[in-house]
Amino acid sequence: METAASINNLKVDVNNRQILSIALPITLAILIPQINMLTNSIFLGQLSTEALGNAGITGVFYLIFAVAGNGLNNALQTVFSRNAGSGNSEAFKVILAQGIRIGLQFALICILFTWFIAPFIMKQVADPVSYPSEMSFLKIRIMGLPFLFLFQMGNAFLVSSLNSKWLMVGFIFEAAVNILFDYLLIFGKAGFPEMGFNGAALASVMAEATGMIVVFLVIVYTGLKKRYHLLEDLRFNRLFNKEILSVSVPLVSQYVISVTTWLVFFLLIEVRGTEAKAISNVMRNVFGLAGVFVWAFASTTSSMVSNLMGQQMEEKIIPLVKRIMFWSMGLCACMCGLLNLYPEFFFRLFGQNAAFVTGGVTVIRMVSLGLLFMSIANIWLNAVTGTGKTKVNLMIEIVAISLYLGYTWYFMKVNYISLAMAWSNEFIYWTSIFIMSFIYMKSGKWKTKR
Repeated sequence: METAASINNLKVDVNNRQILSIALPITLAILIPQINMLTNSIFLGQLSTEALGNAGITGVFYLIFAVAGNGLNNALQTVFSRNAGSGNSEAFKVILAQGIRIGLQFALICILFTWFIAPFIMKQVADPVSYPSEMSFLKIRIMGLPFLFLFQMGNAFLVSSLNSKWLMVGFIFEAAVNILFDYLLIFGKAGFPEMGFNGAALASVMAEATGMIVVFLVIVYTGLKKRYHLLEDLRFNRLFNKEILSVSVPLVSQYVISVTTWLVFFLLIEVRGTEAKAISNVMRNVFGLAGVFVWAFASTTSSMVSNLMGQQMEEKIIPLVKRIMFWSMGLCACMCGLLNLYPEFFFRLFGQNAAFVTGGVTVIRMVSLGLLFMSIANIWLNAVTGTGKTKVNLMIEIVAISLYLGYTWYFMKVNYISLAMAWSNEFIYWTSIFIMSFIYMKSGKWKTKR
């Protein structure tokens, strides 16, 4: 039988084994939905070039709300990890309950915005021909948001309680449901209605609901629910509600600003034609696929930094961040290398013509370099997140986005050279993120005053 001491011993150590034990399950968990989204794009590419291009706009729109939930999820993970590091696992049940309350309220606001306000905004900026199908898709797609938020919260608990090995279970079921129903609903197979573009939206909602159900079943059947008395009391708790909001509001704002800017970028690409939109949607998949290690090690960084803060072992944080950075950079380089060895094969998966493949190859070279910059910068940015100084995260994001927007506007509207040159804006963004995050972490201003 486990003793109370063993249950509460959730303190991390700074070594490669500990880093990889957290990061690799997260990597697999992130990889599965990225393969899922890639398959979605492949199916839509078989449907039409227009559908593949429209998936870029709608995907980025939905991503705004998804990453807002990810901001809440990262805040929750930071609070979980801080309490885990200090040995206060008793607080887990209250933290999760407050996260669920906040997440469901936020999801409702996002749904109402998409149904009743977004149509007026999108009508002004979207391509008039594409607008009806894009808006129809989004009104279905947004209904998966409550399931996604709860799924993310379950995963935040698993990572913070050092149970990241269970993450992949929910993602496997989610991916399987999405791929299956993408095929059945997009093309109308096995007696299902042929819904085309909207079929992809409904399949994604069904997949997110499945992921949510599975992750909470995992928490129940592994005994974690009973061990930490989770989901027994969802009453409002002022103390933890305030703590979660104080960490999450700057993070949510940071992520929303970041992805909204990406939406602006995609809207600017719309005027460059259907093929440019389609290639850029594929690049969005490349960022997701090749960046799986980056996002996994970034999540590991914020969790472990927060845990060390809870242990009051701040002197170990910079060495930890450097160690994780080298893992992130090395594995991201491997992924980018594979993509660049066989780029033609990758682009042919989407069922497009030779011009699409040729145009895509030049862009993927540029995006790969951007990913390498991201593999370094994202680790340092998430180190700031782990310290709980999320207002600093927001300030860093605002400066980086301002530079990004200025550069993007110039090379998309004032002096358009090529799609590859337009995508070089990722260098500007991630370089500025790295410089500011690195300077802040090295300054030591994040340290606790004792």
